[in-house]
Amino acid sequence: MDIKTIKNIVPNLPANIAVLMRGPTGVGKSHVARAFADELGLPFIDVRGSTMDEAKVGGLPDMRAVDEKKVATFVVPSWFKTACERPCVIMLDELNRSMPTVMQAFFQIVLDRELGNDEDGVPYRLHPDTRVVAAINAGSEYDVNEMDPALLRRFWVCDVEPTVADWTDWAEETGLDKILVEFIKQEPVHWRVDPASVEPGTVVPTPASWHRLSDSLVHMNLAPEKLAGNEVPGHFYSVLTGFIGVEAAIAFRDFVKNYELQITAEDILGGKVKAEDLADAPASQLAGLVEKISTHAKDNNWKAKEVKAVAAFAEGLGGEFLIQVFTAVQKAGNMKNLLPLNKQIGMKVVELVNAARATQK
Repeated sequence: MDIKTIKNIVPNLPANIAVLMRGPTGVGKSHVARAFADELGLPFIDVRGSTMDEAKVGGLPDMRAVDEKKVATFVVPSWFKTACERPCVIMLDELNRSMPTVMQAFFQIVLDRELGNDEDGVPYRLHPDTRVVAAINAGSEYDVNEMDPALLRRFWVCDVEPTVADWTDWAEETGLDKILVEFIKQEPVHWRVDPASVEPGTVVPTPASWHRLSDSLVHMNLAPEKLAGNEVPGHFYSVLTGFIGVEAAIAFRDFVKNYELQITAEDILGGKVKAEDLADAPASQLAGLVEKISTHAKDNNWKAKEVKAVAAFAEGLGGEFLIQVFTAVQKAGNMKNLLPLNKQIGMKVVELVNAARATQK
C-alpha cells in the first residue's frame, strides 16, 4: 500500500484500533507515524523494541507498596504514564525484533491498552484518545521473532510500499536538498535497493538513508545546492558511500558535478526553475543557463507567459546577469522575443548600464 493511501486511512480509524505497518527498514514507517501525530496535533512517543528490556517497558516492582499494602505494584515507565494522562501517538517500533518479554508487554498495550498497576492494584490505562502504531521489519535479512497470528487480528495491518512520487513529494515539503530530490526523480533506480539483493553488510540506499544524507550534507556545509556545477571536495564521495553505498554514490556525485546540464531553457520559461532556486549557484552555472536561453530565443517564438518567466528570472538574478540575459536574447536576433522582453526589463537594463558607466568615470 502506498504511503498516501495509508495517510488517508489511519487518521479516520477509531482511537482504540492499533495500526501495524509491515515493511523493510528505511521505507518510511516512522515518517508515516510522525506525520499522523502531527496531523492530529498530538505528542509523538517513539518506543524502539529492539533497544528495550523488560524493565523499560513493563516497569519495575515497587517493593514499598508490596510491604505496606501487600499489593504487587509495578511502576510503569514515564512514557506510558504520559500516554495515560493525555492523548498521544505511541509508536512501538521494531516490534518483531524485541525480546520475548518486551514483546509480551507490547502485546498487553495493544490488546488491553493497559500496563502495570498503581498502589491500589488498578492498572494504568491509556487515555481513550491515545493511538498506538506498531511497525515490524520484513525481510530475510533481519533477525525477527514470529508474530502470533491471533495478535495480527487485533491490528489494522498494512504493508508499506512507498512510491518514488510519495517520497519526493514528502522530501520537497520537508525541505530536503533540492538537487538530491531532483536526482531521485531522474534516477529512481538509486532511491532504494533491496538489502536482500546484495551481499550481507553491503551499504545500499533507502528512503531513510537519503533523508539522513541530506541532513548530514547540510550540516557539513556540503549541500549539493551549493556544490552544483563545480568540482566537489574529495571527501564528498566518502560521505555519500557511508549512507547510500558505492554505486549510488558515484551516480549522485557525478550528477552534482554536472548539475547545470540538467536545467534546461524550458525549465526557466515554464517557471519550474526560478532565480531564488539558484541563489547559491556558481557564476559558471548561471552563464551556462544564459547561453541556453539565448539558443532557445533564436529558434523559438515565446508566448507571453514565457517572456514574463524569463523577465522574472533575469530580474531575480539582478545585476550583471540581468544584463547578460537581455543581451543574450538580443544577440539571438529574434525580434518576436526581444521586443516583449524589452517592455518587461528594458528600462532596468538601461539603468544598470548607465550606473556601471557612471562608476567608471
